[in-house]
Amino acid sequence: MENMRIGRRGLGLLAAGLSGCAAIPVLPDGPSDPMERQLLLAEALDGAPLLGGNRVEVLDGGVAMFQAAFQAIAAARDHVNIEFYIFQDVRIPGVEGPSLFELLQVKLAQGVAVTIIHDGYGSLGTDLSPLRAAGARTLEFHPLDPTAAKRGWRPNDRDHRKMLVVDGRVGIMGGVNLDRVYQNPCGTGATPTDTEAACWHDSSIRIEGPAVAAMQRLFFETWEKEHGERLAPRLWFPRLAEVGPARIRILGSEPGERKPRYYIALVTALEAARERIWLCTGYFVPTWQQRRVLRAAARRGVDVRLLLPSVSDSQEALNAQHAAYDDMLEAGVKIYEVTDGVLHGKLTVVDGVWSAVGSSNFDRRSVAWNNEVDAVVLGRDTAATLERILAREFGRARPVSLAEWERRGLRARLREQSSRLFIDLL
Repeated sequence: MENMRIGRRGLGLLAAGLSGCAAIPVLPDGPSDPMERQLLLAEALDGAPLLGGNRVEVLDGGVAMFQAAFQAIAAARDHVNIEFYIFQDVRIPGVEGPSLFELLQVKLAQGVAVTIIHDGYGSLGTDLSPLRAAGARTLEFHPLDPTAAKRGWRPNDRDHRKMLVVDGRVGIMGGVNLDRVYQNPCGTGATPTDTEAACWHDSSIRIEGPAVAAMQRLFFETWEKEHGERLAPRLWFPRLAEVGPARIRILGSEPGERKPRYYIALVTALEAARERIWLCTGYFVPTWQQRRVLRAAARRGVDVRLLLPSVSDSQEALNAQHAAYDDMLEAGVKIYEVTDGVLHGKLTVVDGVWSAVGSSNFDRRSVAWNNEVDAVVLGRDTAATLERILAREFGRARPVSLAEWERRGLRARLREQSSRLFIDLL
């Protein structure tokens, strides 16, 4: 659900000639140069400390995320900060009560500050005038109209984050957009033919503790860099006590600023894996480096499992995904395709202790073009919860075997090859 309704990856292809080429970082190859690797990792993590004392709740599905977000906003006393790629006036399915915009208007009338960053492409068509009229402060990230751009026109660089901070004390982030597709019913078991009417599989997390301040800082960094208006003083950064066992690193990647923090942290974790790598992504368009580390892990005996979509709102991304199957399956990577809906989640668990939840897909666009936010959580509790969700989904999904894949037809192979023409934009 990454590029709105008109072929959600369409903007990248249209803007290719306008934006030039973005560099995908290359990590030092293998252990031959460990010093260079450590320096690169240290640079990537600079300004993103590992913070202890956090409580993490895994939000399984879009409805769970909506419920947590509405509850947090309803309880807000001071401020609500919202940064989302797709920002729509959603409702909680099956629940009587206000819509998101109605709830925000109620909080504004109570004196709560509401500040919103929305992507100029992902939120195209959303009318924010009722919120602005009620007092909300809004910022459009990289408008499609070049005359409205404040930092130069960069139509291919998008704010792909999904992040909510309430009163500086509660943070919600992950893969779920504030998009009406999450109001679609799930559980039919049927393969969708219309992705806009299908069930969307996704996950997010709710955080309390010191890591929320890191989310808050990231929000204000973007607000300032994109020349948002001056905001009145608020209790933006309250004192945060340690409330749980989880250690969290909030990684705000900004390819435009040459800060692909999550990519470097993820590749490093995959290379260090010794037991298992369970990975879920809505868009699997790996870099050559990501392909290499997954193959290498499977060959050294690591249980590498990929949960991937069988249908997508981007046929180009699905073609590119299939183009990576041959060498993955040959190396022993296990691939499972979700058939009863649209897979949009972004989860990774390594060795039952290193977990990542956020907005980054396992694709080149997340590395080279998008602003993303991901939480790396160290702790067995969160990892165990995520592994239970993934195990459930692996059990429901369709496994892809090497023998089956080698029998695919010529037309499918041609589609895969055609995706290579614009793979760096997907």
